[in-house]
Amino acid sequence: MGSAADLVTVVTEDDTAVAVGSGSLPVLGTPRLLAWCEQATCRALEPALSPGSTSVGTAVHLEHLVPSGVGERVTVRAEVEHADGRHVVLTVTATDAGGTVVGRGTVQRVVVDVERFLGGLRSSTSPRRRHESS
Repeated sequence: MGSAADLVTVVTEDDTAVAVGSGSLPVLGTPRLLAWCEQATCRALEPALSPGSTSVGTAVHLEHLVPSGVGERVTVRAEVEHADGRHVVLTVTATDAGGTVVGRGTVQRVVVDVERFLGGLRSSTSPRRRHESS
């Protein structure tokens, strides 16, 4: 598996807690930080994936420790901590331009065959009867 990847972003108005609906303050929203962490984990694993495969997230533990304002640069580093077959655990650390840890945690991902994964989705989403209340 790939070993590590960095994602460098600058917080915009669209990334704030207000914009993503996770709070009322104009600072980096935790859902956006989580999305950046997942993006970094995908980048870390991508080089080692075989054609037709991808990884899907299965579990996350994230601590959002320090607020980041609009215009601040945040770097998320994802590193493979452990791999067992298709199951991979990655550590994620987000830091600001001064090196302060903004957030940290782990993301678990599973490597899947795209066609097989989506095929299972199609069969599980067969039309269902609607129950309407009168």
